[in-house]
Amino acid sequence: MKKKIVQATVTAMLVSSMVVCPVFAEPSIDDLKDNKAAVEGEVTSLQSQLTSILDKINTLESDLSKKQEEIEKANVDLEEAIVQQQKQFADMKKRIQYMYEAGNGNELEILLSAENFSDLINKAEYIQNVHEYDKEKQAECEATTKKIEELSATLQEEAESLEKMQVQLEEDKTSLNTMIDGKQSEIAQLDASIQEAVAAQKAEEEKRQQEAAQAAAAQEAEENSNQSQQGNNSAGNENSNSGSNGGGSGSSSGGGNASIVPPQGTDGAAVVAYARQFLGNPYVLGGNSLTNGIDCSGFTQQIYAKFGVSLGRTDSSQAYAGVEVPLSQAQAGDLLVYYGHVGIYNGTGGIIHASAPGVGIVEWSDCTYRQIRSVRRVL
Repeated sequence: MKKKIVQATVTAMLVSSMVVCPVFAEPSIDDLKDNKAAVEGEVTSLQSQLTSILDKINTLESDLSKKQEEIEKANVDLEEAIVQQQKQFADMKKRIQYMYEAGNGNELEILLSAENFSDLINKAEYIQNVHEYDKEKQAECEATTKKIEELSATLQEEAESLEKMQVQLEEDKTSLNTMIDGKQSEIAQLDASIQEAVAAQKAEEEKRQQEAAQAAAAQEAEENSNQSQQGNNSAGNENSNSGSNGGGSGSSSGGGNASIVPPQGTDGAAVVAYARQFLGNPYVLGGNSLTNGIDCSGFTQQIYAKFGVSLGRTDSSQAYAGVEVPLSQAQAGDLLVYYGHVGIYNGTGGIIHASAPGVGIVEWSDCTYRQIRSVRRVL
């Protein structure tokens, strides 16, 4: 009775310690990694927008530079037109002064000096042409000056519009840089959280392994104590009866260990052959006995230990053992890792594993009955 109570206590301790990690720790790390990937995607999008804005700024600066050159040229042309207009006006004043310096006399003298009617007409036309020429030139200068003034005003408005666009793009650039910096900080925080979660998971796994080892040691010590007590109680019996009692004790504690053949080789086929000897034995969550009850990760841990391979006690720690190989290249004796489960590849597409309560240790023909996380070569 005392032995059963100790075994029940040990099993309860292992069950309570092993249920936590798969439900909370590992999904939490996956969620953090998913969040990090999402934020990195946002950063990539923001950087793409920033690159587009920088290209627009460069183009705008080039356009603005050209516009400033056009404004400077228009201003130079305007100054030249004003000078030309002023010169034309000065020349016209000189001609008027020359022609009319004595009032209307000179004009009259020119007309009276005509030798005949034809000459008179010519002189009158000359005077008229001088007036028309001055008017045309003055009008041309005024039109040119007005045109250049309008062009200069238009160019100035376009330049101001480009400058406003430049200011807006610079504000967008600053805003995007601020957003990118914030996202980079968020990524750094997620990295730190992931590292903390991984460290916490590793510490929890080590703690569970230590507790499991201590529980197994306590159970073994209790069994040894019970066997010693039974041996003392039967010390007065005959040798034949003593031998019979000893065999009964071995049967209850070992469950047929005497019939188990040690590993016959060191390759994957030997692993499969050794593991098959335990088919039909029970599944016990947190158990550590290949004959009396064990779970999936305990089964793989103890099988491979017989071949000198040290594995962690949980499926999540065993997921990083050895080296990963594709399922298409899997060989007998490779470790099959699922999400929350592990087993041994039998070499023909199947799996040997401690499946579940009520099923026990079994061999199935299809190892892809659930999604495989990875195949690990540990030998």
